[in-house]
Amino acid sequence: MTGVEIGLWSLAGILGLIWLGMHVSVALALASFAGVWALRDNPTYAARLLSLATRESISSYLFGVVPLFVLMGLVVSRADIGRDTFDVANRALGRLKGGLGMATVGANAIFAAITGISIASAAVFAKVAVPEMMRIGHTARFATGVVAGSSVLGMLIPPSLLLILYGILAEQSVGHLFVAGVGPGVVLALAFCIGIAVMMRLMPGFTGTPRPASPVAQTGSLAADTVTKLAPIAALIALVLGGIYGGVFTPTEAGAIGALGAIVIAGLKRRITPRILWQVTLETGHITASICFLIIAATMYSRFLSLSGLPAFVTEWAIAQDLGVTGFVLLYCLILVVLGTILDSSSIMMITLPLVLPIATALQIDLIWFGIVTVLAVEIGLLTPPLGLSVYVIKGALDDPSIPLGDVFRGALPFALIMAVVLVLIVAFPPIATGLL
Repeated sequence: MTGVEIGLWSLAGILGLIWLGMHVSVALALASFAGVWALRDNPTYAARLLSLATRESISSYLFGVVPLFVLMGLVVSRADIGRDTFDVANRALGRLKGGLGMATVGANAIFAAITGISIASAAVFAKVAVPEMMRIGHTARFATGVVAGSSVLGMLIPPSLLLILYGILAEQSVGHLFVAGVGPGVVLALAFCIGIAVMMRLMPGFTGTPRPASPVAQTGSLAADTVTKLAPIAALIALVLGGIYGGVFTPTEAGAIGALGAIVIAGLKRRITPRILWQVTLETGHITASICFLIIAATMYSRFLSLSGLPAFVTEWAIAQDLGVTGFVLLYCLILVVLGTILDSSSIMMITLPLVLPIATALQIDLIWFGIVTVLAVEIGLLTPPLGLSVYVIKGALDDPSIPLGDVFRGALPFALIMAVVLVLIVAFPPIATGLL
């Protein structure tokens, strides 16, 4: 059996093991070990190669950015800052037709700039925005769809955990990826708002016919409320992202500053206690350990594929098909969307990137732009059945038997289509992502 055949069988084996319920990192590591053993007919060689990959994969200084941004995002989430952003956005847009949905998108965009985790956004706004939207007359299907759709902004607007993961796997600058994520994130947020306005006009049966939003029961002007509630958030965003873009901090240093800033803000708002901070620290450790195992397994798999010669074979085949850059990228995006129906975002990237990055390099594709396209295509999978992780998080956060899971998926479908349109725009007009670089 040739190396290419072994590589193909390993890919089939990984998908089969994942389908049977094995964790993706275990499946990747197991298939890599068996593949190297089959290639070299030496289990000792396979063990040594994989142990070397384990040591080198997370020993980089850059890897420190993962736990720091995770800690910052979790502190912000626990400090109820998401509710603050929603309150301000609601006061500003709540009286417009569909304004509460637009306010949810705007609040999610701001929240995304300090969390970087879509699942956190989905959990927070499921509890904050969905009940309020249903109270004024929106359907549960539309309300949950707005939250599900806008939650994906957390993985596109920097700091994004998936962009960090892509940067580590593709050996690209995380700072440049963060800059490139700004334009597409803003475009996607605007597209969601336009989509909400269109749905309110053309699909009243889907959105419901809400009553005019009542004045928010808060004292003070909108300007004063904005200052008191959004000023700390804006300061944190400016500190972290401004420091990266201005060259003051490395991404890892910015993560440390951001985590400290989030703890200080939560403390000043009296929304965090030593007990909560300890729980957040433990949760950060759990998430980081999970990502750590994924990166180790992906490094093992990448080294095995290099030995098998499969990436070179696939690269030659793809170039021979004469698809061109656009054809290849569109086909790649279609594969990512299909995989998103059965796998989570990080798993998809771990499996596909070792195979497609050599092709992208051979086609002289800008790997920063390619990373934005990858993350956006993968994020569509968060809204599609049967896996749709954001949908399950929203359903679990609501814990309302009157809102079936199928309704949440149907509500998220228009927003998945909007994401697909924005994805096509970014493929057709790369400066949307690369214009700020």
